Amino acid sequence: MASILPIFFVLVVVAALMTASALFVPKGPDQVVIRTGLMIALAACYLMWMVTYMAQLHPLVSPVVTIKQE
Repeated sequence: MASILPIFFVLVVVAALMTASALFVPKGPDQVVIRTGLMIALAACYLMWMVTYMAQLHPLVSPVVTIKQE
């Protein structure tokens, strides 16, 4: 059975990257725009990965196995 730990591990990594993007964006007139863009991009990538991972763990439609008799 698959574990839910990868979801939390990747969440911690993404949160660390968001914190790094907030702290290390150079000062300037577009600092808020760059910071916001990086955080939204990281959040969108995490959500896409998490939805894909969860869809593979718990599919909505289970595969149908057909057995051919000869």
